[in-house]
Amino acid sequence: QVHLVESGGGLVQPGGSLRLSCAASGRIVSIYTMGWYRQAPGNQRELVATITNGGSTNYADSVKYRFTISRDNAKNTVYLQANSLKPDDTAVYYCNADLTHYTDNQPTRGDYWGQGTQVTVSS
Repeated sequence: QVHLVESGGGLVQPGGSLRLSCAASGRIVSIYTMGWYRQAPGNQRELVATITNGGSTNYADSVKYRFTISRDNAKNTVYLQANSLKPDDTAVYYCNADLTHYTDNQPTRGDYWGQGTQVTVSS
């Protein structure tokens, strides 16, 4: 069983900052790409940023130069530093991980999601 647990969401004023964290737990063998996605009411889930296990990053144009994704491989944790937040950034933010873990002592690769954390940008 794999769990991804996000934290760090909340209410912030426009122009403010938040740092989201997501820790993966379970009988994990290896984590490949980790990422953050978001979904606003009435919209589809969209990519925010991804980072490979080698540290290569990819950002949505809407967050480029404002958000920074990073990871601590020793802690199986990915972070999202969100600066200069705008009301349009309001959404539920989801963590995602492509990883291999043991199931019945067999390595199994899969794509896993956290439960989401709400980010609200409002004055």
